[in-house]
Amino acid sequence: MTLVSVVVPVYFNADSLRSLVFRLQKVATCIPEVDFEFVFVDDGSGDESFSILREQILADGRIKAVRLSRNFGNNAAVLAGLTYASGHCLVTMSADLQDPPELIPDMIARWQQGFEIVVAARQGRQDPFPTKAFSFIFNRLFKKLVFPQFPPGGFDFVLMDRRVAKLLVEISEKNSYLSGQLMWLGFKTDVLHFDRLRREGGKSRWTLGKKIKYFIDAFTAFSYLPIRLTSLIGILLAVLGFGYAALIIWRRLTYAIQVPGFASLIVVVLVLCGTQLFVAGMLGEYLWRVLEETRRRPPFVVASTHNLDWHESASPGADRRRGEASAATAGAASFRQKENSDGGKPRSGDV
Repeated sequence: MTLVSVVVPVYFNADSLRSLVFRLQKVATCIPEVDFEFVFVDDGSGDESFSILREQILADGRIKAVRLSRNFGNNAAVLAGLTYASGHCLVTMSADLQDPPELIPDMIARWQQGFEIVVAARQGRQDPFPTKAFSFIFNRLFKKLVFPQFPPGGFDFVLMDRRVAKLLVEISEKNSYLSGQLMWLGFKTDVLHFDRLRREGGKSRWTLGKKIKYFIDAFTAFSYLPIRLTSLIGILLAVLGFGYAALIIWRRLTYAIQVPGFASLIVVVLVLCGTQLFVAGMLGEYLWRVLEETRRRPPFVVASTHNLDWHESASPGADRRRGEASAATAGAASFRQKENSDGGKPRSGDV
């Protein structure tokens, strides 16, 4: 029977977890011919989220939990969930109920039709104005400058075939954009649209600083445009500088300038110095990300797993992880390759 894994990163979501689990269970009841597992990844939450997850595990054996040693960020939490999930296809969604779980049956149906990636793209959202404005700017720029096929409303809610998830984990970039990576992989993709709901409870931890880092990560990971822009700025300023220098020399020779000006000199110095610092900062963003990748640090560290021991012996990384459940490092090398008897995605008749 087909197994579908639902991967949910959790970070200060105590207010919505019980409702989310209830709605996921209702979705699973609606598709009795499909087995489900729900893999929750606690990304260093400081509230009651993990206690609630342990409580839910006792009530439903399909629920599994991974606890990271600290907050590594949403991308790392999703990768951790994909690493430990066992499904023939995997769904990733947020824990705040802004992504409706009721879309999952439709996404599964499209996967069974042959699509390897099914994107639930936002066509509207009930978010505060600053969030909507940032999202609008980011998604339009990413679509215009990086991937023309990128949904204009963006997406986080997505279903992917197991081999797509395996490749995503193997990429294992620490400062990247998972939605961009899915577009980059280039598999057969279908898009369904929905209106993102208002957050039901709790406070969003999506701060301005995280948004800015997210923005920079996405563009530096998939586009050389920022570096190209710095070169263009340098060329433009050089041309303007030579032109201004020629003007000053001509005016000095014709005695149009009686006394050398202080203001113009300060303006030129400030503009040039500011531009140089901007260019150096842009280069630094790229160099820092290169340094992060060369350090070979894992994208996340697992502190403990719950209700996942059954698959450890079948995992390629089991020997390395055995006895390290309290502080295990999980990465691309630990991705389990659970195969079907037919060696691939189940046939539509198996569902």
